[in-house]
Amino acid sequence: MQEQYSPRDIESSAQTEWDNSDAFKVTETPDRETFYCLSMFPYPSGKLHMGHVRNYTIGDVISRYQRMQGKNVLQPMGWDAFGMPAENAAMQNKVAPAKWTYDNIDYMRTQLKSLGLAMDWSREFATCTPEYYRWEQWLFTKLFEQGVIYRKNGTVNWDPVDQTVLANEQVIDGKGWRSGALIEKREIPMYYFRITDYAEELLSSLDELTGWPEQVKTMQRNWIGKSVGMEVHFPYDHASIGEDGKLKVFTTRPDTLMGVTYMAVAAEHRLATIAAQDDPQLQAFIDECKRGGVAEADIATQEKKGRPTRLFVTHPLTGEKLPVWVANYVLMTYGEGAVMAVPAHDERDFHFATQYDLPIKPVVRTSAGDETPVPWQDAYGEKGTLINSQELNGLDYASALKAIAEILQQKDLGAPRTQFRLRDWGISRQRYWGCPIPIIHCDTCGDVPVPEDQLPVVLPEDVVPDGAGSPLARMPEFYQCTCPTCGGQAKRETDTMDTFVESSWYFARYASPHYEQGMVDPKAANHWLPVDQYIGGIEHAILHLLYARFFHKLMRDQGLVDSNEPFKNLLTQGMVIAETYFRLGANGSKTWFNPADVEVKRDGKGKIIAAHLVSDGQPVEIGGIEKMSKSKNNGVDPQSMIDQYGADTCRLFMMFASPPDMSLEWSDTGVEGAHRFLRRVWRLAHQHSTGGATATLDISALSDEQKAVRRSIHLAIRQASQDIGQHHKFNTAIAAVMTLMNVLEKAPQASNQDRALLQEGLETVCLLLAPITPHISHALWQALGHSTLAIDAPWPVLDDSALVQDTLQLVIQVNGKLRGQIEVAADASREDVEAAARENENVIRFTEGLSIRKVIVVPGKLVNIVAN
Repeated sequence: MQEQYSPRDIESSAQTEWDNSDAFKVTETPDRETFYCLSMFPYPSGKLHMGHVRNYTIGDVISRYQRMQGKNVLQPMGWDAFGMPAENAAMQNKVAPAKWTYDNIDYMRTQLKSLGLAMDWSREFATCTPEYYRWEQWLFTKLFEQGVIYRKNGTVNWDPVDQTVLANEQVIDGKGWRSGALIEKREIPMYYFRITDYAEELLSSLDELTGWPEQVKTMQRNWIGKSVGMEVHFPYDHASIGEDGKLKVFTTRPDTLMGVTYMAVAAEHRLATIAAQDDPQLQAFIDECKRGGVAEADIATQEKKGRPTRLFVTHPLTGEKLPVWVANYVLMTYGEGAVMAVPAHDERDFHFATQYDLPIKPVVRTSAGDETPVPWQDAYGEKGTLINSQELNGLDYASALKAIAEILQQKDLGAPRTQFRLRDWGISRQRYWGCPIPIIHCDTCGDVPVPEDQLPVVLPEDVVPDGAGSPLARMPEFYQCTCPTCGGQAKRETDTMDTFVESSWYFARYASPHYEQGMVDPKAANHWLPVDQYIGGIEHAILHLLYARFFHKLMRDQGLVDSNEPFKNLLTQGMVIAETYFRLGANGSKTWFNPADVEVKRDGKGKIIAAHLVSDGQPVEIGGIEKMSKSKNNGVDPQSMIDQYGADTCRLFMMFASPPDMSLEWSDTGVEGAHRFLRRVWRLAHQHSTGGATATLDISALSDEQKAVRRSIHLAIRQASQDIGQHHKFNTAIAAVMTLMNVLEKAPQASNQDRALLQEGLETVCLLLAPITPHISHALWQALGHSTLAIDAPWPVLDDSALVQDTLQLVIQVNGKLRGQIEVAADASREDVEAAARENENVIRFTEGLSIRKVIVVPGKLVNIVAN
């Protein structure tokens, strides 16, 4: 064993030995308990950042711990390789996205391997390869034939700079999350997954996920948004609209139906189009609304605006004419794109009605009274007895619902209905670097799925995008084809799939990544799935996790997997934060620069006040501290730290600085502290190993001092077992090992018993740290005389007898103030403890002249003498 701790040599040696023995390659072994540990796979952006390091180290600690429990552990790795960033980088660097992506994968793979992750690299894949995406194309064609996927026109967020559709969550303050351009609303043909068909199951089966954080389940429940209410039809006023029909709305408060004073429709609603035909001002307002996003969060916070129309509908119960307004707060994508406005009992409607001087009619008696004066009070939204509602007066909420439902159903103007906030998943994207949608458009046959024997539809990889929409739409060699049904000329679909599709089933492909007969090998998939532990950021709590759950159910219904849910347990790790820097382009887009490429100027308090790009010396904007992410390019490459301190120091700091579910604030001094601790461990092990082999520890012959040392060893085992195995509190597990090291460094080494005890202590330190700092543990295990590898050693076994104490130190208090300590037998009775306390010289001194009124004994901890 070399005298100095040299991370570079130690880590290279350990990794070479692991690689040569295929240490982490696993196969299906029916007689062993499995453990599938999966961290969300990375986007190959070019460099790892500390968020990656933290995520994969957490997964690796869990995987290695479970391996030490004797389980057959699968921990795979792959690449979420499609997406817009590759196109943007390709345009900047004038290279094909494929080359940029594959080069990044090669570099990042090297970085990941330098961390010593216990990965089965034989299962690695990238989602941009035809071998992978051919199977999601296969599933697409099956689901299209079954009607689970359909095509229709949809209103979307359109980014005019990136020339693509954005999900609601990609629209920030009305602007594209990457380009920063103002988002427009457009209606285009889109392919949709009928995820709403699974809404009820997606909601109810959340109750089965006992290993998920409640916060995440609540977010999903809210996103799915089950609402029980009523569909109400308001017949068209033929005189104003010029045709017969019904305006349909969904409401969760049908009891307020008699309080409707106007109707509001979305800018895209058919009635808005009719009304705007001879109203230029209304048309201008509609155009303004369409330039906004369709995200509900944006709608909720934006200024409520509206325009009246000349149109009317009639109230289904009274026949009263109700004016139709076009309002920017009504979403075409939610319900029927129309709302019945009840200003007296809905805050949004109230503010709109107040702004435009529309009638407000109270129809429910609330705790605020029967009137609805300005300003709004939350009490106006309460349920109560109906008033001003003709024959419905006096009914309570439940009775009103029943009566109104009966009336509407008799008139064929409505019925009870359950609705979900969840919308069908539109997956069409007008970008190049994505999985081609396997549909052929034929003038004769319509939309025809690509036959299975013609899959995959391969994306050409030598294309350099220019930013003007998808290049596939300008490539006849890609889109010109023949119809597989009639043989006539046809056109291949040029839209590609939302990249969430690839990440929605990758976890299942890892079970059989090279299987060529299907999407997954059902036998292998059912052997490993569901994933035992899934790890990733809270930012994926809704979309990715919801879509993955949905896809798992789709695969189940295709007979590919047996389980209902993909992930048994979920750990959402906290953020690692870093500064952000950018420049604004002429078109409003932001170009983000990595902090490593930026030089900053600070004021006297250390605050950054100016920054410039090192390469050109020109200033950049300071974006503030944010989560490390590929979109903001503020990920810090950890390679320099690994080169300076070693991967084990990096791993130790990341696990010690904060619990995994909390944010981690970067600290150079914390890194240095982690490195000093590992040097201490190495130094003590080297000092011990130079003394040669140790004798067998005779537990029956331990002195009291030696028993205390061994007690510290097994207290650390107990603490680390609970913290790592049950609670994933790696920071407190490390703290327990540090406490043990303090004891071992002070322990005597004179006798054979002392050295044997230190051997047990160092072996325990080595194994307790093995999941966290595997390289130094690998070297120490061999230095401590073992011929086997540390990765094959079991987790230390707790000896409960070592925790048994012959005597206890108890704190003595007089009237709550510390006055000393006493030592008593561990099995001393309460009476014996009280007697010993009364005889303590400090107790006698501080109670002199006083009367002892009470003695409080807290077993194993303290004695408090109450005297006056």
